[in-house]
Amino acid sequence: MKSNSLHIAIQGVEGSFHEEACQLFFKNEEINFIYCDTFEQVFQQTQKHDTLGFIAIENSLAGSILANYASIKEYNLNIIGETYMPISHQLMVYPGVLLEDVKEIWSHPMALRQCQSFINENAGIKTVEKEDTAKSAAHIKENKLKHVAAIASKTAAKIYGLNIIRPNIETFSNNFTRFLLLQKDKDFSTSCNKATLCFSVKHDVGSLAEALSCIAKNEMNLTKIQSFPKIGKSWEYFFYADVLFNNEEDFQLAFDNLKLTVNELYCLGKYKNNLVF
Repeated sequence: MKSNSLHIAIQGVEGSFHEEACQLFFKNEEINFIYCDTFEQVFQQTQKHDTLGFIAIENSLAGSILANYASIKEYNLNIIGETYMPISHQLMVYPGVLLEDVKEIWSHPMALRQCQSFINENAGIKTVEKEDTAKSAAHIKENKLKHVAAIASKTAAKIYGLNIIRPNIETFSNNFTRFLLLQKDKDFSTSCNKATLCFSVKHDVGSLAEALSCIAKNEMNLTKIQSFPKIGKSWEYFFYADVLFNNEEDFQLAFDNLKLTVNELYCLGKYKNNLVF
């Protein structure tokens, strides 16, 4: 591996969707992947070492991974990029195994949710949540499991020598996952036009509406908002919001005005919008 290659921590192993999406994001760049079992390990690796982090944050079918928003804030990391990748799920087994032989289906919980219709149609087969799609495939290969199927990518099936017995089992074909690129330093791109904000408001009537009105009045386009409990604070929440803006000056003015309206306000990152509406 060349010394000038990128060092990027991802959740999963070789053949995972994280690896595919990261390669898509960087195209012809040489990448030294640091494979992590959990998202928590990705955040730790990115914070403690001179590496980038690359994580899934939401899926068009299964929704957001809300805990990842909280971890970005907790580890004081910064979003510096995003990409969207179409996701197609394959049901794969050890060579020679048939669907009627399968007693369990293994995969990451988000992948299982994206294939809920197929799982409902095969309700007699137990679903088992695992830490990764591709790692589920690897376990089947390594242990020559004849009663287990994995939901993973075509790449994983090829790498681990498994047979795809049911292709494209995602509930809807228009299935996309959004991924974020993270780093420790606040070195934002000058060409950015999107930001992820985290804020809290008072427990007063209209306080959230006032914050949202401030965003609109300052010409920021709110494209997403989610709430997530404050750790250790009962019935208190942070709101995580994605906004689009025209230029850095407009964003800074809007940010300063919003800061006067809310209790707490953080910018988790500014980056280039890669979603085409």
